[in-house]
Amino acid sequence: MTETFDPRGLASRLHSLHQAGRQEETGTFALPADLHQAMEAQNFLAAADGISSNAWKVTVSPQGQAVTAPLHPCVEAASGASIAWYPGLKFETEIAVRLGKDLPIRQGVPYSRAEVVEAISAVYLGAELLVSAVKESGGVSFLLFLADRLGNSGYVLGPQVDKSLVDTAAGTPLKITHAGRTIYDGPAQHPKGDVLTWLVDYANDGLRPQTSLSMGALITTGTLSGAIELAEPGEIDILLGDIGLRFSVSKT
Repeated sequence: MTETFDPRGLASRLHSLHQAGRQEETGTFALPADLHQAMEAQNFLAAADGISSNAWKVTVSPQGQAVTAPLHPCVEAASGASIAWYPGLKFETEIAVRLGKDLPIRQGVPYSRAEVVEAISAVYLGAELLVSAVKESGGVSFLLFLADRLGNSGYVLGPQVDKSLVDTAAGTPLKITHAGRTIYDGPAQHPKGDVLTWLVDYANDGLRPQTSLSMGALITTGTLSGAIELAEPGEIDILLGDIGLRFSVSKT
């Protein structure tokens, strides 16, 4: 007999591991069998984490299914942002967008990229912090990683930038220093080339919640620097073209 999957139990274990700053191997977890079970567990984890903000990350599964997870904590760099450092913490430079109107699920003709751009009211430079309670992150079970909020452990919202950056970010010079050392120096590169690819995919996903992609939602669009492990706490400085962002990661 197949053991019944307990999404609440998985969420509780993931939450406890995060609270303790610990990681466990994939094989020690009861695994979600499908996207629905993974999202059930993610929703319970978000509740345990006390997440209420309308801020999200989007990506795609190895099978090409658009997926999302909440960003938490989401803090503004202008307020002197500091995110907790844990062993294994990784960092990504990203572009975030805020929706100025709803993008409801619709049947028939899919949303075009131009329609998604038209719905964006503001664009920002941002930084995502990642550390999963799963030692292999999504390397063994993407569904388990999805349940674990896609590894998100915080987001720093930087300065608002010109909306045209969603078209020009790729290839823009990007330099990042951490604790005084350069950890990235080269052109910004998104995994899909276009920073809006995954957002457009998610907009056209008929399986997403009816309330998703609502006016005011903040959505981060994927890494421009790859995921860089931060071996120690320290200040991070990002310079994308002539746009700067500074924040710190610190021990709790």
